[in-house]
Amino acid sequence: MTMKILLAVDGSPCALRAVDHLIGHVSWFREVPEIHLLHVQPPIPIGRALAHVGKETLHAHYMEESRAHLQEAQQKLDAAGRFHTTHIHVGQAAEVIAKMAGELACDLVVMGSHGRGGIAGLVMGSVASRVLHLAPCPVLLVK
Repeated sequence: MTMKILLAVDGSPCALRAVDHLIGHVSWFREVPEIHLLHVQPPIPIGRALAHVGKETLHAHYMEESRAHLQEAQQKLDAAGRFHTTHIHVGQAAEVIAKMAGELACDLVVMGSHGRGGIAGLVMGSVASRVLHLAPCPVLLVK
């Protein structure tokens, strides 16, 4: 049975370190894992300004923003010969990551951690700590 890995990225340097980590440690797995690359776009608050923007325009905005955040991760995976499926979703990052991990029956979530732990992390609750709490499978955080 092939291992399924959800690789969540936000375009940040720490997310790209997680991509590099997965590429560099793929030998950990008995077989080449099935990689699902995910970017979660935060929703634009729906207000009066957006009332005049059509659904197609909003969808195009989300796609364009996500492509920019995904591009470098996709290039790294392609250069390493790692086939992957790309997913783009809109919503709260931690909740969407956990939901996708469940829907795709992933065995592992890999993501970068910005390392903003301590009191600030406890008060605000980082995406990484929310994913740890919500995910239906193990989570590998790369600093």
